[in-house]
Amino acid sequence: MTELSFGGLHHVAINVRDLDRSVQWYGDVLGFAPLFPYDTDDFERRIMRHPSGVVVGLTRHRHPDAEVAFSERRTGLDHLAFAVASEAELQAWAERLDAAGVTHSGVKVAPQTGSALIAFRDPDDIQLELYVAQGATAR
Repeated sequence: MTELSFGGLHHVAINVRDLDRSVQWYGDVLGFAPLFPYDTDDFERRIMRHPSGVVVGLTRHRHPDAEVAFSERRTGLDHLAFAVASEAELQAWAERLDAAGVTHSGVKVAPQTGSALIAFRDPDDIQLELYVAQGATAR
């Protein structure tokens, strides 16, 4: 069988309960900027890009299930980690999160991998991380 590959993630779509609140939060806290709306009969989505090139689609479904609170214990997303270049940059992110009033873990080093991270949650309680790949998870 021929080995197939891909070059990384293109985008991540995240389900949210309040689209305007989430667009504002991802912009103010993480620096994402709106690109364009993408709406269908089933959902409203706002495509946003970070200066690093990461793209997220914040999505509000038009379905009663859209009101169910997020839980990383159900099948689906556990958390989303954004790559950061260094522990110094990670510390700068901790200061930015503090200034934005976002509760976070502080800089932690995972003993299993040797990588450093900050864990925090978005307005829908979805866990996000800023992650410096070191040790076992380094490229």
